[in-house]
Amino acid sequence: MDQVPGSPQEPQDARGGDGPQGCYRHPDRPTGVRCTRCDRPICPDCMVSASVGFQCQECVRGGSGSGTGHAPQATVPRTIAGGTIAADPRLVTKILLGLNAAVFLAVLASGAELVDRLDLLGLAFDPNRYQLVGVAEGEWYRLVTAMFLHQQIPHIAFNMLSLWWLGPPLEAALGRLRFTALYLISGLGGSALSYLLAAQNQPSLGASGAIFGLLGATAVLLRRLNYDMKPVLILLGLNLAFTFLWPNIAWQAHVGGLVVGAGVAFGMVHAPRDRRAVIHVATCVLALLAIGAVVWVRTLQLVG
Repeated sequence: MDQVPGSPQEPQDARGGDGPQGCYRHPDRPTGVRCTRCDRPICPDCMVSASVGFQCQECVRGGSGSGTGHAPQATVPRTIAGGTIAADPRLVTKILLGLNAAVFLAVLASGAELVDRLDLLGLAFDPNRYQLVGVAEGEWYRLVTAMFLHQQIPHIAFNMLSLWWLGPPLEAALGRLRFTALYLISGLGGSALSYLLAAQNQPSLGASGAIFGLLGATAVLLRRLNYDMKPVLILLGLNLAFTFLWPNIAWQAHVGGLVVGAGVAFGMVHAPRDRRAVIHVATCVLALLAIGAVVWVRTLQLVG
């Protein structure tokens, strides 16, 4: 089932001795709901919808689901996209922040050499190594490494602030695995379009493609939940204006990440509940196949 919003906390003795008992896991949360199997009081955060009433999480894990014959995991509380509800909805976001920060520190320590080896580059001659380098020369890893690469403090600061603002709500709504897939595939989408449309010897780097993917996914999620779209549309418009009006910005990565992120998120939040897993996997696979096709076509152009 989808995540159940928590109820406001209130001390148990605020209602007097005759008031509702506190939840068996959260004694400070009075509740009038009891598990239909063990009769323990349960608050909204601990209840799992059953065929009749609600059950506590222990009964669900230890029994036959909600009395419907399904496996216990079938009725574990789920997010809107079918992911499990995590205790820390910011864990993946924190890991991504840490990875970007670690690579940035490595760049500061090693200088331009690391950037030259990891940035996104189609095809160019490297005078330091006296050889051709780039994705077209088989350095496919540049499509990924460029997503975590920053060279200037304002660049990484803006991207990481955007990640910290957009990441946790999406991670909580999609679940950790789906959020991770969304971020990485969006970043690859940005890299692929940049590889296709930018000059072959024009290097680019940064997490902006993945960030724009999260922005597109946020718009899709808000539309799915029937929330007010104006704030995110205004933010999206400002970022697109900044993308095309500010010099030296790889607009291809921004647009590619935005389109791929919105598409993957649409498949994740609109999939029917009984076919979520299949549609989610199919959506990610189709996105990766499209990215692979773009990279293949561009590589043929450069080496053919």
